[in-house]
Amino acid sequence: MKLLLDENLSRRLVPFLQHDYPGTSHVVLLGLESASDRDVWLTAQSEGYVIVTRDADFQELSLVWGQPPKVIWLRTFNPSKSVTLSALIDNSQAIMESLLGSDLACVEILP
Repeated sequence: MKLLLDENLSRRLVPFLQHDYPGTSHVVLLGLESASDRDVWLTAQSEGYVIVTRDADFQELSLVWGQPPKVIWLRTFNPSKSVTLSALIDNSQAIMESLLGSDLACVEILP
């Protein structure tokens, strides 16, 4: 499973996520800086990414447009890189089981 990190997340997380999520990228690295949510959605859909975000926007889009792509919605209160990294790595098994093993369109990661 490869992740596409939204603009609200640090692109410095990408190298640290490669072990657990090979092929992970960031919207800026794909030339999508300041792109619309629709453009990010369509890129994730066509390139097989799961979108990772702190905003409710992509969760709401998953209800309207369906899937793919799937969405990981980080609901953590501390936006630091270390907290975000821990949330994604510590929950990687549950994330994969939830998104790959079921028809869920969005997984919420709570603190």
